[in-house]
Amino acid sequence: MPLRPVLAAALGSAALLCAAVGPATAAPVTAAPAESVTASAESVTVDATGRLADDGTVTLSGTYTCTDATGPVFVSSSVSQDSPTSRHGVGGTRAVCDGAEHHWENTGKVTSEKLEPGAARVEATIMELRPAGGLPLPFFHVTRQQDIKLAKG
Repeated sequence: MPLRPVLAAALGSAALLCAAVGPATAAPVTAAPAESVTASAESVTVDATGRLADDGTVTLSGTYTCTDATGPVFVSSSVSQDSPTSRHGVGGTRAVCDGAEHHWENTGKVTSEKLEPGAARVEATIMELRPAGGLPLPFFHVTRQQDIKLAKG
């Protein structure tokens, strides 16, 4: 079976599962240097500054560490400004879960609403598509919310 339809079905299933669960809430995090939230030996960090190009392209980055993956793993990220309920997805990077620290960088163009240089909130998540009964289901290794600065660049 070709890989593309399998991945499309898996990502569709993950999206439906996430939509059914509803939005998660977290306590406010004050702006601070990038630091990790650790679950076991797993962590994800967000760099204190992201880049915002004139055409709306956003680049976010940081580091991650993960272990014990049995399926494909990704570092996803989203950014918001002004509204805590409106977030913009900013790409995804394939992750290697070998217990070592790795750099991630996601780039995406925000078209629905213009972002401005200044304060923003980023959420980065390490998500695995774990096989379960023949269907890959999302397994969330670790999530980090970080207040950052979006700078022209």
